[in-house]
Amino acid sequence: MSERPLVTYLITMRYTLQTPVLLVIALIGCFLPACSPASAAERPNVLFIFLDDFGWRDAGFMGTDYYETPNLDALAAKGMVFTDAYAGAANCAPSRACLLSGQYTPRHQIYNVGTQRRGKKQHGRLMHVPGTDTLSTDIETWAHRVKQAGYRTGTIGKWHLSNDPLPYGFDFNFAGTHSGSPPQGYYPPHGKIAELRDAPKDEYLTRRLSEEAINFIQRDSAKPWFLYLTHFAVHTPLQGEPGLVKKYQQKPKGKLHNHAVMAAMIEAVDQGVGEIVNAIDEAGQTDNTIFVFTSDNGGYGPATSMDPLKGYKGTYYEGGIREPMFIVWPGVTKPGSKSDVPVVNVDLYPTFCDMTGADLPEQPLDGLSLRPLLAGETSEAFVDRALFWHFPAYLQSYARMDGQRDVLYRSRPCGIIRDGRWKLHEYFEDRSLELYDLQDDVGETTNLAETHPDIRDRLHRKLQQWRQETGAPIPGPNPDFDETSEKQAIEKLMRKINKSNQ
Repeated sequence: MSERPLVTYLITMRYTLQTPVLLVIALIGCFLPACSPASAAERPNVLFIFLDDFGWRDAGFMGTDYYETPNLDALAAKGMVFTDAYAGAANCAPSRACLLSGQYTPRHQIYNVGTQRRGKKQHGRLMHVPGTDTLSTDIETWAHRVKQAGYRTGTIGKWHLSNDPLPYGFDFNFAGTHSGSPPQGYYPPHGKIAELRDAPKDEYLTRRLSEEAINFIQRDSAKPWFLYLTHFAVHTPLQGEPGLVKKYQQKPKGKLHNHAVMAAMIEAVDQGVGEIVNAIDEAGQTDNTIFVFTSDNGGYGPATSMDPLKGYKGTYYEGGIREPMFIVWPGVTKPGSKSDVPVVNVDLYPTFCDMTGADLPEQPLDGLSLRPLLAGETSEAFVDRALFWHFPAYLQSYARMDGQRDVLYRSRPCGIIRDGRWKLHEYFEDRSLELYDLQDDVGETTNLAETHPDIRDRLHRKLQQWRQETGAPIPGPNPDFDETSEKQAIEKLMRKINKSNQ
């Protein structure tokens, strides 16, 4: 606590020189760091469950009518659910880089999965900005800070930001490599993942990662633990356990969701969460463990739905970047609470530091600690800020038209700002602007750019200023662009889609 609240307290209580000296000393001592938990054992443990391609509506607490997530639902009910939580990007690697660094994409410069141009080079008016595919070791992650604060840190599952997560602040790694998906699926063999070379042939990867999470938690240690359980699920390839797939094939389909294999993959994650929670409870750690849950980007378009949101993984419409999220912080969050304040995954870095007593790094952070929101407090800092996305690249289409601007790409080079109820898209190829009122039109169906020019221009100026402050690059003209070839490719895909819909 700073000196100012202490002085204010003493003035309010009208302390005078006649106050017993020992009493004053005792009061001052309670405002100093020494009154924080004296031993590491009293600090909260943190279980951070991070899923891959898990959509905004894919859990029971977010409204699925087909998938079953009773363990996630029970956890969510114990804390705060965020209805307007966002990923830092619309696909895996850049979103994870935002998460670990606490920085928007122009700072860490991971813009896409890989650095090669996505799609044919003659399709698209602009070059792409390749950026990098590896998170710089010059960036201190929240794992560094938490480890320095006295925590035992572990990552289990998908890493995707380098060949090895250990240089990024983790004491323990299981199955984390540069791979963005299970190298050869959810059943062995698992390619070059050393920890899984001897996996039994019938072992389902999601089950194994949950078991390793329990092993990590149960290890004897005088230190509190912080576990980043980063499942490959529900990323492709879509593979479920046969028994669960059969269960969902026999279950009546929902209006929102109906994919049996996706449902089986989700249930395997949920059952693992239940087993981990039980292990924490049996260890007597439930009241001293913080649970954080979210996903890296929107759901996989061919298999799930974020309705009423528009879009899916890879698009910068809401369905591509809005995520399910809850936090259970014993003594801070109120059970059954909700927040509709817009938050983004870069906020988790300062939040994790708040949770663990870790110091903030001497590097730019783009997020805010969520503690005031979790405690049910109002904060002008959240009211006054905007959220930003920058994607100077291309991402190929799922060969569909219903959640993207055109049939050829899920997203073309663009910048996005959300400011309160308003969201502005800017697409760099033609400088077109799209403005949406998310309060009245969460599905982004009606572009208000022409009817609300004052709001459009205000947000556009903010977006341009942010790009200037962060050095966000905009790609230049593509010398290989062939307008005729692009048009023919679009027409060919449209014929294919129309045929499949007949």
